Amino acid sequence: QICLSLVKLLFYLAHSPLGSIVLLDFQPRQFVMVDGNLKVTDMDDASTEELSCKEDNDCTLDFPTKSFPLRCSVVGKCEGINEKKNLFNAYRYFFTYLLPHSAPPALRPLLSDILNATGNLRYGINETLRAFEKVLHLYKSGLYLQKRPLLLKDYISLKGFRTVEGEDYKCWPSYSHLGCLLSIHSAEEAAAICNSQSQCQSFIVTQQRTWTGRPLASFQSSWTDLIPDTNAVVYIKRSASSGERL
Repeated sequence: QICLSLVKLLFYLAHSPLGSIVLLDFQPRQFVMVDGNLKVTDMDDASTEELSCKEDNDCTLDFPTKSFPLRCSVVGKCEGINEKKNLFNAYRYFFTYLLPHSAPPALRPLLSDILNATGNLRYGINETLRAFEKVLHLYKSGLYLQKRPLLLKDYISLKGFRTVEGEDYKCWPSYSHLGCLLSIHSAEEAAAICNSQSQCQSFIVTQQRTWTGRPLASFQSSWTDLIPDTNAVVYIKRSASSGERL
């Protein structure tokens, strides 16, 4: 969410009515999240000036660990230097820390490609935004899910119930530090996640939604303390419920 919002912001800066705007003091502390959108808190160091040049050799974009040769345009400006400077700063301050860690396994290669393409400035801001929107579409639609055996049949579902809240086993990347709370596309995906975790005996699908509209599911190591909740459905492994009275 943070990276996509940043890319949309940089897309606007690259195509603003004032021309391509560069953020000269590009640091994470210069941004804040407001209602799920990343915003710049200080525009004092923004500029529409692009580096003047006479030849391509005048257009080297230097960073502490990398340098990029750019072209000198016919009007004597280094082509796309503001856009590329913003994009590489987004890569080194945001993408490298946020993109590799919390995506479903099937989407990680696409995010790695975005990471590599922006790190080498192979993508401009237009291509980067398209790549992010593709990943978002796959994530929201569930098209990233690979064909696999149907596992939900191995669970008993109880509508209108949930387990008592409390600390349980933890997983990554959980929305709660008290247990294992993950976003899912469907109960079928939740069943696959539960099967992959040795501690998991049950999961609850709630009405809570993430910013992408995906429901949240709580994965738990027990299921015995059930309480009524009209907005929840609890799924219990048949193997865990065998010998127990529901």
